[in-house]
Amino acid sequence: MTLHTVEATKKNVDNETPEEYFGTLTPRMKRLRESILNAKPTVDAERAVLATEAYKAHQNEQVDLLRAYTVEHILNNMTIYIEPDALIAGNQARGNRWAPVFPEYSMNWVIDELDKFDKRPGDVFQISEETKKQLREIAPFWKNNTLEDRGYASFPPEAKIFYDLGLVGADGNITSGDGHIIVNYDEVINKGLVWYEDRVLDKLNSLDLANIDDMKKSYFYRASLKVIAAVKNFAGRYAKLAEKQAAETNDEDRRQELLTMANILHKVPYEPASTFREALQSIWLVHLVLQIESNGHSVSLGRLDQYLDPFYERDLKKGIINEAQAVELLTNFDMKVYTINKLRSWHHTEFSAGMPLYQNITIAGQTPEGKSGVNPTTYNILHSIAQVHFPQPNLTVRYFNGLSDDFMLEAIRVIKLGMGMPALNNDEVIIPSFINRGVKKEDAYNYSASGCVETAVPGKWGYRCTGMSFVNFPRTLLIVMNGGKDPDSGKQLLHNYGKFTEMTSFDQLMKAWDKSIREITRWSVIIENACDLALEQNYPDILCSTLTDDCIGRGKTIKEGGAVYDMISGLQVGIANMADSLATIKKLVFEDHKVTTKQLWHALQTNWEGDEGQKIRNMILEDVPKYGNDDDYVDDLIVEAYKPYIDEIKKYPNTRYGRGPIGGIRYAGTSSISANVGQGHETLATPDGRYARTALAEGVSPEHGMDTEGPTAVFKSISKLPTMDITGGVLLNQKMSPQVLRSKENCMKLVGLLRAFFNRLHGYHVQYNIVNRETLIDAQKHPEKHRDLIVRVAGYSAFFVTLNKETQDDIIARTEEKL
Repeated sequence: MTLHTVEATKKNVDNETPEEYFGTLTPRMKRLRESILNAKPTVDAERAVLATEAYKAHQNEQVDLLRAYTVEHILNNMTIYIEPDALIAGNQARGNRWAPVFPEYSMNWVIDELDKFDKRPGDVFQISEETKKQLREIAPFWKNNTLEDRGYASFPPEAKIFYDLGLVGADGNITSGDGHIIVNYDEVINKGLVWYEDRVLDKLNSLDLANIDDMKKSYFYRASLKVIAAVKNFAGRYAKLAEKQAAETNDEDRRQELLTMANILHKVPYEPASTFREALQSIWLVHLVLQIESNGHSVSLGRLDQYLDPFYERDLKKGIINEAQAVELLTNFDMKVYTINKLRSWHHTEFSAGMPLYQNITIAGQTPEGKSGVNPTTYNILHSIAQVHFPQPNLTVRYFNGLSDDFMLEAIRVIKLGMGMPALNNDEVIIPSFINRGVKKEDAYNYSASGCVETAVPGKWGYRCTGMSFVNFPRTLLIVMNGGKDPDSGKQLLHNYGKFTEMTSFDQLMKAWDKSIREITRWSVIIENACDLALEQNYPDILCSTLTDDCIGRGKTIKEGGAVYDMISGLQVGIANMADSLATIKKLVFEDHKVTTKQLWHALQTNWEGDEGQKIRNMILEDVPKYGNDDDYVDDLIVEAYKPYIDEIKKYPNTRYGRGPIGGIRYAGTSSISANVGQGHETLATPDGRYARTALAEGVSPEHGMDTEGPTAVFKSISKLPTMDITGGVLLNQKMSPQVLRSKENCMKLVGLLRAFFNRLHGYHVQYNIVNRETLIDAQKHPEKHRDLIVRVAGYSAFFVTLNKETQDDIIARTEEKL
């Protein structure tokens, strides 16, 4: 296999195919990829049965120890296997792409949907009758005994209606674990779990158990020791399996590979890694166990190139490994990441279409010393992602002003492959934003993407730097216009600051919005806090906390305040719809007087029906400025509307505030994943001309087809948002036809455009779908011909054919930009 550097190929790269440039998978990795691609997502009851056994046997234990016993029982007894072509061992469930059930978080929807998983319009899961039987048998134990039960019961009565009606979306917060975290993989591979074990023992032995605080710490420390031992034993199980397979095979080469694998697994992750392959195996097993311990998604891998490269370059000098072998190991690692799967309720699935796990790898950017972080492993990771061509892991490039054109072109070559990756985050905005919030300079320079576009400091940040509750801006606007009453349900939810039909000025509406969005924000915080308390009191993640600084030092789990930093954000949905709606009201109603308040409200309530409704809608589409075209008239309106939310959310610390972490605060975020579709279902017609129950705009991207002035104008509109205050992520999706990037000249134009967006306009993030409309439409009609087609949904990618039609249609409708 030939691998190229940019210098060696920049003269002839335009004439090379992706396979010639990036190289192809080795034969065994091709076989492994095909087997994973062919694997049907399937519901697996094994973890659920084992967790139930553990809970029944140890339900009298203190909660930290109960959780540790549960992890231990699962790791000791779950089915394990090593694929015939694998070089890295470790599986989450009984089959690749199978999804375990986590009954301790929620069982109600699992039982309700048992007969529907294989009949879904998208995100289909196979399920056997035996699996249904197993889940039904354990369900009675979990009645009123899950996170969902406890979390919902803990909502104050007045808050429940906001959750029930979807005004504050928090499904994932009470039906699964937290996730949105990056543990300290750097220390894991360089020091081993033994280092953590020694540290925990020292702390445990120094406690005075007559002191109540020390007694509380002792539970966490004892649980930590139990989980470390369980992970060591788990690796040992794979080592023995590798030895068994080695004894049974007649293939001498495979026998040696398996014996090498066994030796590695007897060593890591308990002991420090010595080689590149050992480091990868160590990272994978820890990453895997984190997602067996809890089903929170967005468990990410941090700056993989930074902590892996020293192992690679040492091995390279010693002659232990070459570039081709390193890339092969990375492709195996990438495929392993994709084997992880998660079962969600259908309602939650609408917010996370495409079975995403948001497992992010971050590359490039700057070192803590402010130098370029691009190294040989950075390039190898890009090549491995290009070869594997899977939607997971997520890949993010950290941009900074000093990133070379050569590397930018290398990233664009991967973007051209149409996987929606890598996304680009901007050091020039994110680093200062973190420093302004109290993050140490060296930590801010070491930030990483954690899920979609949200960012955190690896190994030092608590859960959910984003991913708290969803707040639907356009639906809130309709409630404000209706005097605080939800026009869909008829429920009075907010104070009545006046009905739109009785308002005489735009200023009246904006004052009502200001007060109302602050009310909704407060209710979202109340719901989030109730979810967090239920998680803290009942579902601590012991391994995750052990591997996050400085839970051991403080003797606290992450949820109790053990992390160095703990700052969170919710997600604000429908930014573009809000902007265009306000522009409609201001211009057509209060400035041009083409439509009365009563006429517009009637058109909204009748979903634009009749000649009058269509006439008004056509005026909206043709005569009103639209967000995404660098028009201050509309762009300034969304800035004004966003301000009270940003101002209000700052007032409410999280549940860890004052308990140890730096921060303990909340901020804004727009990484709405596919919630624009799910929350669109719950939203009536809006003043931007959108029909009832249809998708909202995603992230901060313009509404489909409304951005007519090209990508530069889109960038300029988005740059007017208060990016430094939206630390939870500013998600921008762009779509281009593959033909646009065929020439190196156009690729360099894109490099220039990105530099302008990031350097001059201070953009936070951008990602690209490189696919044409015709291909997407054909894939809808003939999915069997396009099983490899990947699209960027929101802050993540998915196989297009796995998505439900509504999400597919939403992607097809996105504006196709030109350079």
